[in-house]
Amino acid sequence: MTLSIDVVSDVVCPWCFIGQKKLDLALGMVPDIDVTLNWRPYQLDPTIPREGTDRQAYMLAKFGSQTKIDQIHARIESIGQELGIAFDFAAIKVAANTLDAHRLIRWAGATGPELQGRVVRNLFSAYFEQGRDIGDPQVLADLAGSSGMDAAVVSALLAAPSDIEAVQQEIATATTMGITGVPCFLLDGRYALMGAQEPEILADAIRQVAEQR
Repeated sequence: MTLSIDVVSDVVCPWCFIGQKKLDLALGMVPDIDVTLNWRPYQLDPTIPREGTDRQAYMLAKFGSQTKIDQIHARIESIGQELGIAFDFAAIKVAANTLDAHRLIRWAGATGPELQGRVVRNLFSAYFEQGRDIGDPQVLADLAGSSGMDAAVVSALLAAPSDIEAVQQEIATATTMGITGVPCFLLDGRYALMGAQEPEILADAIRQVAEQR
């Protein structure tokens, strides 16, 4: 059996990182189903400047108090530990605009789902575990290179307006489809699961949709 899953996500969304880990676990539960993953773009906040902004000030403006921020981080860190994610929120200095990161993911996808998946995982880890600025073109080129892409080609593409409109159109399409939060898992293009679902729920849905085909 074969099945395609479109994962609509943003690489500065901690729940999307958690969702990616849970999806990996779910796929391990359905080894008899050949699943192709496609990562689709979404921006939690497209109004962030392209060069990014101070994350501490951004979070305070969004949540109102350091106490509230600490509570949110503690909950996410606890869930992350169970999945092998070493969230390091203190290391994140820049709230990044992810448009260029999504362009990189798109280019990786043109080569194939394996490379695209590797790039997505490296972006999540770079931002949440290493505190790197994934809105910085140099950081993106470095991550592209370590993921198996040509860093020089990626640098040149990032310096040009390549695929900006295409990515923005994909994000607009997701919004038109009614996707207002991420992660969102679209199974076979017709069945949607919202949020970082438990692996068992994802695996069950994958099996059900595959059997319906």
